[in-house]
Amino acid sequence: MTHLVRQPILSRGAQSCVGGGWSLSVWGVVALTLCVGGCAGPPPTQSTARIGVIDGQRVLEETKAGQAAKESLNEFMKNRQALIKLEENELKRMESELIKQASVLSANARKAREEKFRRRMLLYQQKTAELNREVQDKQREVLGAFREDVERIVAQVAREQGLAAVLETGRGGPLVYSDANIDISDRVIQELNRGIR
Repeated sequence: MTHLVRQPILSRGAQSCVGGGWSLSVWGVVALTLCVGGCAGPPPTQSTARIGVIDGQRVLEETKAGQAAKESLNEFMKNRQALIKLEENELKRMESELIKQASVLSANARKAREEKFRRRMLLYQQKTAELNREVQDKQREVLGAFREDVERIVAQVAREQGLAAVLETGRGGPLVYSDANIDISDRVIQELNRGIR
């Protein structure tokens, strides 16, 4: 069992650095080492690595390739939405018909129509999920190809400007602030629009 012993470790002025004098004998040595070693270390060195930033959303919006990628995705989504809209209209028609005829249908006939409607609704939900997956796959494909082009140009510009790293800015990203002087977005947009690879 270890007992706390009140003993002066350092002079009165240095006691606050190690907790006011209450200590275990071993902890006194550790605290002294931390206090002297931590306070007397060499000053931090300054790195010479240069960093740049790029606004990915702006590159997507302001380049011909980005606009083409967005148009391709929008066209693909419109086609899928049209298919979903046709199914929705059919379901609405079936539901309306079921409601109108519910009072004149026999119990068995009503039950059969309700079951047919439920099956159609289930098919609609499955089709919608499938079309959403298709849209996500297309989005990964189209934006992935665009991103590869952007990354190639970013690497080229970074090498030309002697940058060690390039970070992407944007809402919700890890970069909260960057100086406008390190933003290479304009140059990347210019190179992408020029078609240099």
